Amino acid sequence: MKCEIEFLPVGSASKAGDAIVIRYGEPHDYKLMLVDGGHAETGEQIVAHLKRHFGPSPVLEHVVLTHSDGDHASGLRTVLQQVAVNALWLHVPWLHAVEALPLFSDKRLTADGLASRIKAEYDVIDEVVDLALAQGCAIHGAFQGTQIGPFRVLSPNREVYAYLLPQFEKTPDPDRAAIERAGLWIGKTSVADRLFEAARGALQNWTTERWDQERLRDGGITSASNESSIVMYGWFDNGPALLTGDAGLRGLTWAADAANAYGLPLGQFDFVQIPHHGSRRNSGPTVLNRLLGGIQPEDFASRFYAFVSAPADDAKHPRRIVLNAFKRRGGRIIATQGDSKVYWGGFPARTGYGSAEQLPFFTRVEEYT
Repeated sequence: MKCEIEFLPVGSASKAGDAIVIRYGEPHDYKLMLVDGGHAETGEQIVAHLKRHFGPSPVLEHVVLTHSDGDHASGLRTVLQQVAVNALWLHVPWLHAVEALPLFSDKRLTADGLASRIKAEYDVIDEVVDLALAQGCAIHGAFQGTQIGPFRVLSPNREVYAYLLPQFEKTPDPDRAAIERAGLWIGKTSVADRLFEAARGALQNWTTERWDQERLRDGGITSASNESSIVMYGWFDNGPALLTGDAGLRGLTWAADAANAYGLPLGQFDFVQIPHHGSRRNSGPTVLNRLLGGIQPEDFASRFYAFVSAPADDAKHPRRIVLNAFKRRGGRIIATQGDSKVYWGGFPARTGYGSAEQLPFFTRVEEYT
């Protein structure tokens, strides 16, 4: 089976997001899949793209929302209004109120009350679900082991998701002690946290890096919502493909554990998505060695394609130390940054597309702070 993976350009400056159109099968007999829908305005771009390349009445066999953040979910509303979708795969946060209830600090909450509060905060997800139901689309949860077309979900599992949910930005306060006992405390990101991180990022310092001197570190922490991202593994004619969403070190580690349990080989990918727009908090040397294999000699030929969805004119994403880390392990680095980028995966190139230029190894990189 062939698999074409196209990253559409999403956002500009600090407004990141994801929208990935996948075609799988054969040139004369294929199905379409959409992973994430970007921002609200991205929806119209997705619809126009589908109609331009796949006919006036395209059908999406599968739509996957990797996690509940608005920069991945908002554009799906327009897609579901204008394009036929057979199956929608996502996490619906309020449907997990029963199992997550003991993990919230307010012990007066009932499952119904908690579900109502969560649903009110995730109005975009609520609208996406309603639009899917209105067109008769099947709606499924997407947890570890689920098969979505040619992809197997590696992370998260349902139990872990229940522990992550109270740590989402928009849910009530978590019971930290209960979550820590399970070893799943990540922390709740507040508005103040995000403002502090943005201010620190604006004061970025730079340093030098060599091939044999990796400055990317383990221990980066991303949001619990990002760690809930659906990570998927597909096996195709050209080799395996890994889609990571916004997963961080924990999500990627859970994915690697699941791949081992399912007998899916790591270190042999032909295509890998660099997670969370190339953020330094979502990748680290240990998990990258496990997923991709170790650092290669500097003159070693590239072994796989590594695509990153990053907005145009964003000085912070993708991080050069992250791109270098993927490149050291054999990646041919391709970034969207305002343009569609396609991994053809055995399908013939379409008219109007040129060759994507891979990014170099950077000797000047951000300091890891």
